[in-house]
Amino acid sequence: MPIGKVVSLDHEARGIVREDGKAIFVDGALPGETVDYASFRRKPKYELAHLVRVVKPSVARVEPACEHFGICGGCAMQHMEPSAQIAAKQRVLEDSLWHIGRVRAATILPPIHGAPWGYRHRARLGVRKVESRGGMLIGFHEWRSSYIADIRSCRVLPPHVSDLLMPLRELVGGLSIADRLPQIEVAVGEHCTTLVFRILQALTVSDEKAVRAFADRHDVVVYLQPSGPDSARRFHPLPGPRLSYTLPEFDLELDFRPTDFTQVNHAVNRVMVRRALRLLDPQPGERIADMFCGLGNFTLPIARSGASVVGIEGSPALVARGREAAIANGLGERVDFGVANLFECTEQSLARLGRFDKMLIDPPREGAVELCKALGDDAPGRLVYVSCNPATLARDAGVLCSLKGYRLAAAGIVNMFPHTAHVESIALFERA
Repeated sequence: MPIGKVVSLDHEARGIVREDGKAIFVDGALPGETVDYASFRRKPKYELAHLVRVVKPSVARVEPACEHFGICGGCAMQHMEPSAQIAAKQRVLEDSLWHIGRVRAATILPPIHGAPWGYRHRARLGVRKVESRGGMLIGFHEWRSSYIADIRSCRVLPPHVSDLLMPLRELVGGLSIADRLPQIEVAVGEHCTTLVFRILQALTVSDEKAVRAFADRHDVVVYLQPSGPDSARRFHPLPGPRLSYTLPEFDLELDFRPTDFTQVNHAVNRVMVRRALRLLDPQPGERIADMFCGLGNFTLPIARSGASVVGIEGSPALVARGREAAIANGLGERVDFGVANLFECTEQSLARLGRFDKMLIDPPREGAVELCKALGDDAPGRLVYVSCNPATLARDAGVLCSLKGYRLAAAGIVNMFPHTAHVESIALFERA
């Protein structure tokens, strides 16, 4: 049985052992540990391995709080003390910036973090009827598997949502379309909790009665989604409470649909928006761009500062809701939303938007490399980049710093997803 010393974590929270120039990625191992491992996949330059035994444990190793950890794939780092998780993610960010982008931040920002449990206000739960395992299963996928984990509670979901897992099993198991309902999406707002049932077949009259009774009994709002995300429609109650989240520091409330993209962790999102605004430092009279603006999570706080904001987003539906939110919050005159595919941005298409004093970029995991390449000689003097993927942030930072005359003034992590390997971050670029 091979034995090795773990030197670091990779971006999937696997421990890295180095032997004879080869990297061995060991599930469940922590930096500083000596471990026995068993490889299950061998390649010329690396191996994938299971942890067999911890010979010498790390001081950061703790007992996972969830009984399903190690089987359920929703979390990857519960065996690591929370502050150590944050330090590991900071290292992933710094390593990515240097090894991919060849840049280092002049200042490392303090990490943004919040409560480690009950934070997940959005979740996509798989549903599968498996008679050999007792009937309905509802939860996240098993670790590195397409199977649904047999979970009866979840510590990262808000307690009232975790308490719904077993009643949902009973409800779905009793529907005529139990094997035609593959997914339930959860969205928790300020005034209600919504469940979106992805249905591949229409409910019967009896099914509808059971779903209405469930919604009333558990005080939730149910949507039915017969096809794509835009097909989701409120089913019960009609009418019902609004689905929204708030940014109290900026006196803002934004309505959203349960299938819209919004940040998972409401508390951390509020701190992240505050940090982004402090780094951007919007001033009255400035013209500022918010690229990949979504519903206006950053757009409306920037507008509240007195600046004029142009929010650009690829989804017409999100842009429409952003406009509605701006008007509802009394900011309609300061915000101009537009639809554009920023993944196909060119210097000419960007120039048509006019000159900006500052810019905020909040792209999906693919990053914003075409937008960064399109910045011209009159590019904004200050740029704040909010990232959900350290690798694409690092790539784009390399473009900004090597080709566009920026320096990476500051960067730090945002622990939006405690106990997972997911690394969100925020960076400030300044132009000479």
